[in-house]
Amino acid sequence: MPLVSVLLPVYNAERYLASAVESILTQTFTDFEFLITDDGSSDRSLEILQSYAAQDTRIRLLSRENKGLIYTLNEMLEQANGEFLARMDADDIALPDRLALQVQFLRQHPEVVCVGGAFDLIDPQGRTVQWIPMPEHNDEIQQMLLIGRTIINHPCALMRRSALQQIGGYDPDMKTVEDLDMLLRLGEIGQLANLPEVVLKYRFHPNSVSAQNILFQSQMAERACQKAWTRRGISGHYDSPQPWYRPLPEPDSQQQFWHRYGWWAFCNGFRLTAAECGLKAIAAKPTTLKSWKLLACALIKPIPKPVSNLQTVLQPEKSV
Repeated sequence: MPLVSVLLPVYNAERYLASAVESILTQTFTDFEFLITDDGSSDRSLEILQSYAAQDTRIRLLSRENKGLIYTLNEMLEQANGEFLARMDADDIALPDRLALQVQFLRQHPEVVCVGGAFDLIDPQGRTVQWIPMPEHNDEIQQMLLIGRTIINHPCALMRRSALQQIGGYDPDMKTVEDLDMLLRLGEIGQLANLPEVVLKYRFHPNSVSAQNILFQSQMAERACQKAWTRRGISGHYDSPQPWYRPLPEPDSQQQFWHRYGWWAFCNGFRLTAAECGLKAIAAKPTTLKSWKLLACALIKPIPKPVSNLQTVLQPEKSV
């Protein structure tokens, strides 16, 4: 039996799917099976997956009508043979040593039931925008989860299959927050951890979430926390703001996102992306002066030396 089962649910993911699949197939750790379920895609996803499955016997491909993410994850849990389960998403890229590092960690720390890691935030073109470290130790991770923050990024997670089975898999009632709810329940039977190393390139998609969906997800996350507080016999408070790379539809949030993304692009030599971001920031809030400064710099100012990390340009308007 393979030591690791990699779980990749797929739904209409043709644009980035090949990169995601290849990032698993080229792992330095090779003792794994690759479970892929095409959840009723209407694009070329199945065709792409069939091509890879014909070339690599580690791939176990299932295709059927659409049944949703949580159903698919629980179905894959039943099919998995590995001692460890690695989550993967169809638009992300696993770094080559991801599985090797995480398997070694879980083998050395039997008290830990799930380990994640740091990740690089990449834009739709695959360019690294920001390095995002995560809390590494159980106590801090648990505290953050209990206020609603999914502090182990789901596609970064490697879990013990026995632990996920012990808690009953993913809760079908926890739509959009199945990962937060699962981590909260795993944290009640074992410890959680994150590696300091980057294990994944995590892709963000501007304007991919509606205001209605954001509100629903926030309500569900608070519900997951309330259930955890009740199970643990504690009182708690919910406090989970949106990360900058998942902007709300409101003008302020949109302006801040496009402004921040645009300055990263300009400081790393992507003039066209910076100009596009400047225009979108202006469209969101035309009276915000710093958005006009961004656009002007993108159009006429010499490109500075690349800085590679967004954290160095959090307040770029001071340098204009």
